[in-house]
Amino acid sequence: MSRPHQYHQPNAPDSPGDDGSDSDIEINIDELGPNRSKDAVEYEGSSLWDPGSPDGRIPLRNLRVSRTRGLGIQREDGGYQNDGSEVFLHHRAGGGDADGTEDSAPLLETRNCPASRPRSPDLSLRRPSSRIARLFSSTRNDLPRQPAGVQESNSIGVSRNITIGQYPPPRFPPNAVSNAKYTAWSFLPRTLYNEFSFFFNMYFLLVALSQLIPPLRIGYVSTYVVPLVFVLSITLGKEAFDDIARRRRDAEANKETYTVLRLQDPTKAIKPNSKRNRTAKAQSKRARSDTALSYPSRLDVIEEEEEILGQIGKPSRYGIHVDELSMRSRDIKVGDVVKLSKDQRVPADLVILKSSSAEPGFAVPSACHNESNLSDSPRNEADCSPHPPGQISASTGLGTGESTKQGASSTEAGGTGEAFLRTDQLDGETDWKLRLASPLTQSLDPREFARLQIVAGRPSRKVNEFVGTIEYIPCEDPPHSGTTQHGQGEKAPSAPLTIENTAWANTVLASSCTVLAVVVYTGAQTRQAMSTSPPRSKTGLLDCEINDLTKILCALTLTLSIVLVALEGFENREEMKWYVAIARFLILFSTIIPISLRVNLDMGKSVYAWFIERDQRIPDTVVRTSSIPEELGRIEYLLSDKTGTLTQNVMELKKIHVGTVSYANEAMDEVSSYIRQGFVIGPAGGVLQSSSLVTPSSSYNASAAGTQTTRTRREIGSRVRDLVLALALCHNVTPTSEEEDGQSFTTYQASSPDEIAIVRWTEQIGLRLIHRDRMSITLQSVETSRVVVRVRILEVFPFTSEGKRMGIILQFLQGEESVDSTADNAGEIWFYQKGADTVMTSIVATNDWLDEETANMAREGFRTLVIGRRRLSPQQYQDFSFQYKEASLSLQARDTRVARVVREHLESNLELLGVTGVEDKLQKDVKPSLELLRNAGIKIWMLTGDKVETARCVAVSAKLVSRTQYIHTITKLTSDTPAATALDALSLLRSKPDSTALLIDGDSLSYFLNHHRWEFISIAVLLPAVIACRCSPTQKADIAYLIRQFTKKRVACIGDGGNDVSMIQAADVGVGIVGKEGRQASLAADFSITSFHHLTRLLVWHGRNSYKRSAKLAQFIIHRGLIISVCQTIYSIAAHYEPNALYRDWLLVGYATVYTMAPVFSLVLDKDVDEGVANLYPELYKELTNGQSLSYRTFFVWVAVSIYQGSIIQGLSQILVGSADSPQMVSVSFTVLVINELIMVACEIVTWHRIMVVSLLGTMGIYMGSVPFLGGYFDLAYVWSWGFAWRVAAISAISLIPPYSVKILRRTLKPPSYRKVQGI
Repeated sequence: MSRPHQYHQPNAPDSPGDDGSDSDIEINIDELGPNRSKDAVEYEGSSLWDPGSPDGRIPLRNLRVSRTRGLGIQREDGGYQNDGSEVFLHHRAGGGDADGTEDSAPLLETRNCPASRPRSPDLSLRRPSSRIARLFSSTRNDLPRQPAGVQESNSIGVSRNITIGQYPPPRFPPNAVSNAKYTAWSFLPRTLYNEFSFFFNMYFLLVALSQLIPPLRIGYVSTYVVPLVFVLSITLGKEAFDDIARRRRDAEANKETYTVLRLQDPTKAIKPNSKRNRTAKAQSKRARSDTALSYPSRLDVIEEEEEILGQIGKPSRYGIHVDELSMRSRDIKVGDVVKLSKDQRVPADLVILKSSSAEPGFAVPSACHNESNLSDSPRNEADCSPHPPGQISASTGLGTGESTKQGASSTEAGGTGEAFLRTDQLDGETDWKLRLASPLTQSLDPREFARLQIVAGRPSRKVNEFVGTIEYIPCEDPPHSGTTQHGQGEKAPSAPLTIENTAWANTVLASSCTVLAVVVYTGAQTRQAMSTSPPRSKTGLLDCEINDLTKILCALTLTLSIVLVALEGFENREEMKWYVAIARFLILFSTIIPISLRVNLDMGKSVYAWFIERDQRIPDTVVRTSSIPEELGRIEYLLSDKTGTLTQNVMELKKIHVGTVSYANEAMDEVSSYIRQGFVIGPAGGVLQSSSLVTPSSSYNASAAGTQTTRTRREIGSRVRDLVLALALCHNVTPTSEEEDGQSFTTYQASSPDEIAIVRWTEQIGLRLIHRDRMSITLQSVETSRVVVRVRILEVFPFTSEGKRMGIILQFLQGEESVDSTADNAGEIWFYQKGADTVMTSIVATNDWLDEETANMAREGFRTLVIGRRRLSPQQYQDFSFQYKEASLSLQARDTRVARVVREHLESNLELLGVTGVEDKLQKDVKPSLELLRNAGIKIWMLTGDKVETARCVAVSAKLVSRTQYIHTITKLTSDTPAATALDALSLLRSKPDSTALLIDGDSLSYFLNHHRWEFISIAVLLPAVIACRCSPTQKADIAYLIRQFTKKRVACIGDGGNDVSMIQAADVGVGIVGKEGRQASLAADFSITSFHHLTRLLVWHGRNSYKRSAKLAQFIIHRGLIISVCQTIYSIAAHYEPNALYRDWLLVGYATVYTMAPVFSLVLDKDVDEGVANLYPELYKELTNGQSLSYRTFFVWVAVSIYQGSIIQGLSQILVGSADSPQMVSVSFTVLVINELIMVACEIVTWHRIMVVSLLGTMGIYMGSVPFLGGYFDLAYVWSWGFAWRVAAISAISLIPPYSVKILRRTLKPPSYRKVQGI
């Protein structure tokens, strides 16, 4: 709660400087070790020693490691020895952040020093007495220390010191976005490892290597090596293509341009050939690479910073040039000042320095002084500053008296310092966040930013926390003066920095203002990047299943080889050893595991991706990971974001209820007529004077429209007017004027889209908000364009998640008096409040309709607000104000005391004005899409960072939860909650899992994940719907991983914001929606779509086809390899178990390529049902999740068919030809083998495509045309005889007719589901 001139951020951390202590901590030099004598004397003689410091103390910030001079060599323990002295710098290994970046400034320690004594509570501030002393300035530790044992990831103890406008040290990462999986060095090792982690790839690698051993060589080496190289080339090429595409998309994001202010001191130019300049060029080259940052050695960093400081020194009191540069996002560095405007994405983590809605206020000056004024004569501080020193002190709260007034006026002159951010891409919350510039910097000219120094905590993933300080360094006096603006005893103005002063990367500036902000974290150290898990290589479930089947085939091959050798006997072999014979049989039977299986499947995946991207019904869909399209047909859990995914985040007021009547849709026209009559200001004569304004106690002017009305209508009109007036005043919306295409229009800014929707609705019905600041609100009649209401804001009580309500105390003005008037009788005082029905029911007066109406609106999916009011007498307000201020100043239990005062004085027996229903507009066709997915057997979870009430309303309105399902809510569980209480909350879910949906908040979810992980997930996965609110990005990813780990089922995640990237990458299938504010989710996802309803076609149609086609393709390829291996087995038995090849060289290669590949691969065009049937019967999708299309049962069925057909083909060929080893037998056997495969493909096709017909006829033609060239293998004279023809026909019929007959019989007795719905 705040005064009208304040904005309060709920749950903001306390300012670090509120305890009144000095901002710099000093330590006693004796604490560094007892052996001080020699070294201390040596340092006392240097400028490092501060003689003015009591008890020989050194300011802590003077011990900064990164700016030391005279360093010696680095010792093994990580320290630096300074000319034999005992003082060294302890370099902590691994002391950086989680990303491995060292971002700390360790303190000076002494060798073999004992444990430090407790610090003295007498902490005083000392300013370094010289520039050399500032070289040892430490990280400022002006914040309360954490208790022992408490780990804080944002601790200021490991911090960074940023001087604005100076070139940063190279230890900070570049500000580049990278979603690439590989680098130039890691591509081959990682991809080859992934490929050879598949068993059949490793198997064929061993087979290919075996051909280098002469006793094991069978035919040409190329027969085995070339196919393996070809398969690997296709796979690696596809991975490279996908990763290059990711890099190109990243390059587009990194090329986004921003305006950056460059601060230059012409009197202190850097030497062209200086080390800083050379390092800058080298770092610029490194910034053009997306590879991981290579950090320099500690000594290089120290030397570079030393040189930079030596050349730049303290900011000059001479002129500072400020130039505006256009810079790419990737080239922005720590310390740069970025200029942002409305709807611009924040490129890095920033601290806001200045914000103003007046663009002319940001005219960038070229220099502080003219060249003619650059003389050595002393000048006062006003010469290099646009305001006196007292103003700076005032802005930080350090000044008193008249200077405080000057500071306040200056702040107003420089702008309000406010800015609203849209953070839904970061944390998923729909409410806009208010951000403020520090009072120390808001009034500064941009030229003075060079005198600012920021100390920021180490990078952290906590998006709602930040701790830091900002300091204003005084100007340097002319060389002969020898003095500075601030004396030795004064401390420089400084101010704390909190989360309210920040703008994190990938948020969007929502307000109509211009913001100047300094970069504090870049690239991998930004909040969003640290909350995002690294991309991983995803492997489809179908690939894993096929990998398991190949292990079975390998075991079958080994068994068959051993059996054939054993039948002849291990000791009866004279030509070769028995183990050599087994190895040769393994190589001969290697076709059982067809190497073409992987390449065919990979090519099929590319075809599926091509179909998806060219589907006109889901335009602009992009397949970013083409290796898992079959996974779209196996999804059982769908995890969805809310904001921007299910909803448009566009609010619209749909319904109001005033106690006796409700208005919605066309009835809003009647509300407009009531407002026109209730806010008319006319001439004297019974109605309001022209100089008067409307107040709540003004009589309702129902006859102003010239019509006679009944008493009932006047009463209803008065109620409607009071409700609309309350809605137009009780909010935190600020109107702003914008111009586009030469036309001026009004837009609204607020932290919540609900409030903007309400204010827009009041404008539509006739009451417009034209002005609002921290002191007043002005309303205008839309019809007459005259001001009808003016109020003074006395108190504002902001909305909080705990309170679930917002209130405001207003004083209505009746004439032209100023809002600054303090007269007690200046006007009526009213308290307005709106909030959720769950809390407002006990606050408003007793009534008999509120509960029923709010329940009706909730069932319709509306977000309900209950509005009430209460009139206060001047004495009542004074009593409240006095007690409220006392409670606000209390140091113990402040929030509790403030809430008690508000409850006792204001929140009781309010007059109930009405109820509103606001609709969060859903994305197109969300309701039917969710219903279809639910009918397809997919369990849907909604994970959002938004509030509990908001998520509940959206879940109901989107039909995520049906009307027959009970919503079980679990909230506010903490680590102190007894385990029995938490488990009892799950007991109801266990009793009725099919008819209950779960609604849980982030704290409770965290509790279960930490303490009762398996109990929670075992129940949650059984529920039809789960809604998790206030989820962090890490929690979303944890849930996705936990479901995958527990259920072993396929999980898909869909989102549109940067906060969804971790969840998307943790899922088996990640789907990103191209959002309004960014494409972070789209770039990181496996599939990118433009609207949620496209997901149904992606899963139900393309997912089904991809999985069914790949399953059938894999089975046919396995069948093709098995049948030729069975033929080889029969031949080997007839050849007295000799490991000789039946089909050699080209016959073996040609059978798997030109003679069968095209017809088999054409199965990727087959479809068992048409799209209409798939959408009409989504239950068909549920069958796919069981994996019935490719299972152990279907696998062994195909094995049996292959054994039967291979035995018939080879056995009958040898019997009918009358020879076990002759060109005539080979010609008959091989021809039947090819014909058998082609006819089997034709029998399995459900929906014919012209390409299938061409591939079958074309392949048969190619084989017939190639027979004359196979004289080395066939007896060509025999091939053209009738004996050859009838043998081929007879054997083909015997091998094909029995399996096909069994298939027809089975379909007749037990038809599959897709044939049932088609009536086939």
